[in-house]
Amino acid sequence: MAEENPPLKHFLTCSVCTEILKDPVSLSCHHSFCSSCLNDFWALRNKNCPVCKRKSSKDIVVNFYIKELADSYAGRQRSDPSDEVVCTEHLKDIKWFCKDEQRAVCHVCEFPHHQGHTLVPLEEQVQELKQQLRPDLTALQARRRRHQELEETYEAMVPRLKGQRVKTERRIREEFEQLHRFLREEEEARVAALREEEEQKRKRILLERKTLQEQIRSLSEGLSAVEADLQKDGLSFLSASTRSRTSARALLSGSDPQLLPGALLDEAKHLGNLAHRVWEEMGQRTTFSPVTLDPNTVSRSLSLSDDLTSVRRSDVTQKVPNNPERFTRYAEVLGSEGFSSGEHCWEVEVGDHPHWLIGVAKESVDRKGECTVSPANGIWCLVHRSGKYTQGTSKTLTLKRTPERIRVQLDYDGGEVSFYDPEDMTLIYTHQHTFTDNIFPWFGVGAAGEARTKAVRVCGVSSRTQPCKPCQFCLPARIAGI
Repeated sequence: MAEENPPLKHFLTCSVCTEILKDPVSLSCHHSFCSSCLNDFWALRNKNCPVCKRKSSKDIVVNFYIKELADSYAGRQRSDPSDEVVCTEHLKDIKWFCKDEQRAVCHVCEFPHHQGHTLVPLEEQVQELKQQLRPDLTALQARRRRHQELEETYEAMVPRLKGQRVKTERRIREEFEQLHRFLREEEEARVAALREEEEQKRKRILLERKTLQEQIRSLSEGLSAVEADLQKDGLSFLSASTRSRTSARALLSGSDPQLLPGALLDEAKHLGNLAHRVWEEMGQRTTFSPVTLDPNTVSRSLSLSDDLTSVRRSDVTQKVPNNPERFTRYAEVLGSEGFSSGEHCWEVEVGDHPHWLIGVAKESVDRKGECTVSPANGIWCLVHRSGKYTQGTSKTLTLKRTPERIRVQLDYDGGEVSFYDPEDMTLIYTHQHTFTDNIFPWFGVGAAGEARTKAVRVCGVSSRTQPCKPCQFCLPARIAGI
């Protein structure tokens, strides 16, 4: 350390920390302080000089002259050379940053080009910039996580797509195999009926022909006898004529033979409207569901039947992608087809299931966050839980019996969603609303517990009672006699 010099030491001592000045700054009153000490002092008080209390009239500026003296007096040595940044112009260490020109400078650069500029220690500027950059870093990390999650979702969708294709293809082939089997059986039955008719009529023709052959033989024998008698003369003819005449008249006493009607095949019976009659027969053997459930919307806690007409609470969480259409917070699922006009109705078989929610929801209903079942959130429904019925909010409904089926009737243009007991068409409740969104059938299912009914199932409209106008759902059911 330099030889002790009390006047110089006093001149180079910071009045705040009482240590030899570090990165000294001088105020307009000519008092000098460590840059960090003055910043800390001003952070707690007004910008006054710690010594004379005069208000500073300008920003602090590093006093490089005093800094050189203070560093020399304190014998401060350079840090590890590998940590130093050297000015390429003056070959001096860069320890300062000029905020006015936004560039790093050495102490030589400061004279005379940076006189009056705001200079701060390089490390201080680095820390400030790092602090400014950290929110961007955090935001980038969050965005990368979102991209990674999305990429993982897409990755999971590839095997899911294949699984969907395999399952759906299997179901298509099974359905068509049933149709092919029905058509083959129907074809064989109709060909067999045709051959049976041919056989019966052939036997009938052969029988009639045999009868005619016997009659022809009798007529031929009688004719030969008459012709032989006509060849006789005199007494011989007289004795034979009476017998011959009696025989001839006996043969002529019967009616003339007629062709039997219906001897030929009834081609019209076998071919007339064949395709249509087979289609009708097929319709009676197939089932029609007015609503099919959408697997891409079903919650992971639910499972659907292969024919997409029933839904139940699953014993295990389904491994499905978190696609935008899927309900993730609650055990819900939508129908596959929405409505923007007209009248529509369907029935749901609930049996003795203890916890279900049935109704309609708008297409834009929240599928990811918390959403109570209420018209305010775009859900119009009937709820059954713990033996009680509500209209989706807090209003309890009183029913005279416990229905095993619920009919949902949507009048989009009329702005009504009604729920009935289809046994006697008792109205349970009607929601009224002016619909503007696409409206979809909506279902929620809780745990079945000990109930016999494990799943709720969409059914065709019962033919016993028909309060609604024929719509695209109930009309096919009426035609099929469901």
